[in-house]
Amino acid sequence: MSRSRKPSVFQVGKVRDDGHTVVISGWGLGLCAAACACHRHPAAGHLAIAEDQAGGSIGLVTFSEGGCNCCEPWTSEELAAILRDFAAVAGIEVQERLPG
Repeated sequence: MSRSRKPSVFQVGKVRDDGHTVVISGWGLGLCAAACACHRHPAAGHLAIAEDQAGGSIGLVTFSEGGCNCCEPWTSEELAAILRDFAAVAGIEVQERLPG
């Protein structure tokens, strides 16, 4: 397993893949662990999501001219894995409640 730096996720959304098109929607992203200033708009200070619809990924817009190397976007496969993990945990919680 390799580790990589990703933006934080504060809202879980959806990933729809019909075999031809991947749609990623409803995800909320926050700063990465480095929390560098390159992702904050220079005047307003807000973050913006960068979508790569052709590549099926979302990340943070980089406002620095040279770009940055602090984090990389989430791929649709990684986001789908997060959704599978949430579904598995929800299944465990339901099983725990039924007997008691």
